Amino acid sequence: MGNIFIFSLIAGLASTLLLIPFTPKQEKSGEKGKSTSKIGLLISTAIIFILFFFGFYYLTSLDQNFTSLWIFAVIVTAFGAFLSTGKERMIKAVLCLASLVMSIYFLTAFIFNADEKYQIASMTEKTEIEMFDEKETPASVPPQFARNKMKKAFGQVPNTSYYELGNLQIQKVNGEFVYIAPVEFSGFFKWLNGDVTPGYFTISATDSTANPKFIKEEMAYTPSSYFNKKLERHMRLQFPKFIFYGEPQLEIDEDGKPYYIRSYGDFISARNGFEVKGIVMVDPKNGATQKFNLADVPDFIDGAVSPEAVSLQNSYFGNYIHGFWNSKFGKSDVKLPSDEGTEANVSPIFDENGVMYYFTDFTSPKEGVDSMLGYSLTNSRTGEATYYTGNLQESYMDSQGALDIIEKKFIEKKWEGKMPILYNFYGEASWLTPVLDANGFLQNYFIVSAANPEISAFAGTPNEALRQYKTVLQRGGGTVDGSSKAEEKEVSGTVVRVYKEKSGDFTLISFLLDSGQNFIVSSEKVPLAIYLLPGDVVNMTYMDTGEQFLPANEIAIQDLE
Repeated sequence: MGNIFIFSLIAGLASTLLLIPFTPKQEKSGEKGKSTSKIGLLISTAIIFILFFFGFYYLTSLDQNFTSLWIFAVIVTAFGAFLSTGKERMIKAVLCLASLVMSIYFLTAFIFNADEKYQIASMTEKTEIEMFDEKETPASVPPQFARNKMKKAFGQVPNTSYYELGNLQIQKVNGEFVYIAPVEFSGFFKWLNGDVTPGYFTISATDSTANPKFIKEEMAYTPSSYFNKKLERHMRLQFPKFIFYGEPQLEIDEDGKPYYIRSYGDFISARNGFEVKGIVMVDPKNGATQKFNLADVPDFIDGAVSPEAVSLQNSYFGNYIHGFWNSKFGKSDVKLPSDEGTEANVSPIFDENGVMYYFTDFTSPKEGVDSMLGYSLTNSRTGEATYYTGNLQESYMDSQGALDIIEKKFIEKKWEGKMPILYNFYGEASWLTPVLDANGFLQNYFIVSAANPEISAFAGTPNEALRQYKTVLQRGGGTVDGSSKAEEKEVSGTVVRVYKEKSGDFTLISFLLDSGQNFIVSSEKVPLAIYLLPGDVVNMTYMDTGEQFLPANEIAIQDLE
């Protein structure tokens, strides 16, 4: 509290000196006690200003840098010049002009720092992400569904009427991907009666059948608390000059202990733009506060860079490639980040090593175009980003196009897709999207090719949808590659069973060897496979993907000329 009082004292005294005129007007006969009233005016005005600034900065939690006073400087110096006379008026008029110039600089900085914003948001460029390992399960439970299940389990919370569910945050805890949502106060009087919140909910982000668990962990410093225990205000009182960006997020360590974090950084220039530098972390039980640079963030924290900061960086990267004016008029090479993300227009996903990234796809600024220009993955701990152009010889559909396909597919049931994420499934850029009904319940998972929207499949689980999607790809005559981890192996054996299915111009052959292994191949890839019969002896190579039907690469049938 001491910092905000000192700041308010300095701002209040300076405002008083700028507003109240000191040059005496021509005195009239009989005027007495003028100096006494002037002192009283100065004191009362200073008190009013000090109380005003204290209340303003305490309630808004705005950073206590003197540059934040620019709008007040314009107003106070303007009135001070009006009320003064002579040389004092000239001096205050010059100060008013200077504050006006400063305000114009602040208000127009976004025009001139566009190039710097683009440089700060620069990304490494690649063609395509690595193939998804089909033996894994993507973190594909949509947050809307997870939140719906948590609300239905809210009866586990003591004194339920005092609280409501807070914001969801996805995280990796003890090797598992989970959603976390704190229990928050539902109002001022509930805070007065409750004093602390009882804990948080957690639920699997990969298993749609899992039920939420309530973890008891009392928290006093939360976003829904009041006065000095309000989390944002508590952070501001500890770090009065820090520039924060994004909402506070709850993260838990490997032992289940919760912490609130928030990203801080610097303005690009003139209180405009933002570049993340680190986090402030608060123990919500006792208010203990620490700051960390991005390089020193504790290992258990996944979302050190706030999704709001990533969304802002994506906007810089997509819009300002040729400066500010091009983003408004010519729009040459401009690409707009999607607004279909689950958190501040971005969607958190995890790679095979458990590292969290924020996914965003970019589309054309031209209306009515659903073609994707590329997509980005931003490391949620370091802020380092990679932009993927995709296969430049193909035109990829953007996330909105995938959602439109789902809407038309289930138009009678009024189901809709949520959280579309682009994966590399079997060498095919593909959108994986959970499908929810009107009540927010998960109905299925829909996969559609980004390059060939006519190729799609859906099922009750992500892995089952993957298996069906592979079959559809082969039926369509496409080439199916294994995962990046799948090993190519050789096998010989006798065919026990064969099943052939016509699919367009090609035939899909499924067969069982005497070893008990099942294989699948398209006649486009192995034309002579159409002659395969039970009893044939084959020598073949295949991808060991761990699935029930393994994709065959080459097949040699003995005694077949």
